[in-house]
Amino acid sequence: MAFTICTWNINSVRLREPIVLDLLKNEAPDVLCLQEAKSPVELIPRDNFTALGYRHMVARGQKGYNGVVILSRLPLEDIGHRDFCAKGDARHVAARLENGVTIHNYYIPAGGDEADREKNEKFGHKLDFLTEMKAWFKAEPPKKSILVGDLNIAPREDDVWSHKQLLKVVSHTPIEVEHLTAAQEAGNWVDVTRKDIPEGLLYSWWSYRAKDWNAADKGRRLDHVWATADIAQASHSSRILRDVRGWEKPSDHAPVFATFDL
Repeated sequence: MAFTICTWNINSVRLREPIVLDLLKNEAPDVLCLQEAKSPVELIPRDNFTALGYRHMVARGQKGYNGVVILSRLPLEDIGHRDFCAKGDARHVAARLENGVTIHNYYIPAGGDEADREKNEKFGHKLDFLTEMKAWFKAEPPKKSILVGDLNIAPREDDVWSHKQLLKVVSHTPIEVEHLTAAQEAGNWVDVTRKDIPEGLLYSWWSYRAKDWNAADKGRRLDHVWATADIAQASHSSRILRDVRGWEKPSDHAPVFATFDL
């Protein structure tokens, strides 16, 4: 079975329902994983998604913050979530397809503005979240799994517009990259996007603060698709749909796609 998965930080699924519908109509991924849905599950606007064939949904939500949603044209089984750092945040949900593939949808904390856990509690929360991810993967090694989401870290030098200028900026600091890499290695995860697109600058996020985001092009690759090593070679056709960042009332993130033949 071949299926295409897409991950997208939507920055409010209710506010941006029109562009979610446009993406589903234009690109038709089999599975769409959204982060920062910012809605209780019962208020997610399901009817129009269902009308397009996305009859299956697994989600965790909360009012105004966080929120992770998996919409699918393929049947899904809800297999739970992890409450990282015991904060009760809707930052993770997992589902299983009928072919046995598990999908994890993550929204890792952004980490605030200062890369110092002693001065910035949010940065400490981010590092602790990643540490718990690593411990979970080590204790229960994932198999036949795909991990997607806004991981809020651009790990490689060519995942940011300026490695040198962003070394002390949250999302690209060495300690964050170290923590993310440790979690990735603990679960034997393969970065599918970079497997398919191994070279060159690659971004999925451009700040709202830029007057002309496209011309300035000061982006970062914060959104990721990983797969466990046992299925990673079945992936192909990775892409980031940059143009979506320029749609009407956009998210500051662009959707990231990958296809799997499993």
